[in-house]
Amino acid sequence: MLAITLLSTALTAHAVTNNPRVELETDLGTIELVLYADKAPKTVENFLAYVDSGFYDGTIFHRVIPGFMAQGGGYTFDFQEKPTRDPVENESGNGLSNARATIAMARTNDPNSATAQFYINLVDNSRLDGSAERPGYTVFGKVLLGMSVVQQIAAEPRGQHRAFPDAPNMPVRILKARSKVTDTGGSKQ
Repeated sequence: MLAITLLSTALTAHAVTNNPRVELETDLGTIELVLYADKAPKTVENFLAYVDSGFYDGTIFHRVIPGFMAQGGGYTFDFQEKPTRDPVENESGNGLSNARATIAMARTNDPNSATAQFYINLVDNSRLDGSAERPGYTVFGKVLLGMSVVQQIAAEPRGQHRAFPDAPNMPVRILKARSKVTDTGGSKQ
């Protein structure tokens, strides 16, 4: 049992140190993500391109459903949809599950329609995983630090915006999204 625990800890440490990290500074605090480039390379590349271009700065969490997920990355604080790049290929068959605290790509019914919007799972949502019969939603990372911030976002009152009934009444913005350097532990400047 001890060997399994040590192996699990070592694999987690390896994933944290050898995969890209992103910091989302929000109105309610900072969320740090570790991205699984080894499991979802096209999705991580797509997400990092949006981060590095400043696309997410000023976007909001526009769809928050307590007990399910918090979705953001597509709309400004005044609910204007931002123009996106071309969609990324669905990578939901990568072995990752929509478990609590994971981040995944939002999409339409077309499995290959994900662009910039993402969601953070508030609970285990394995029903969103892919199967042999149907593609799922691509998980590409996990909240490393700041899940309490995500829970605060989920606790915000909602329902004031008729066209976006699941949006928090007071917009919760991503003030700044930035890639973090993983080999030295410092932030990119």
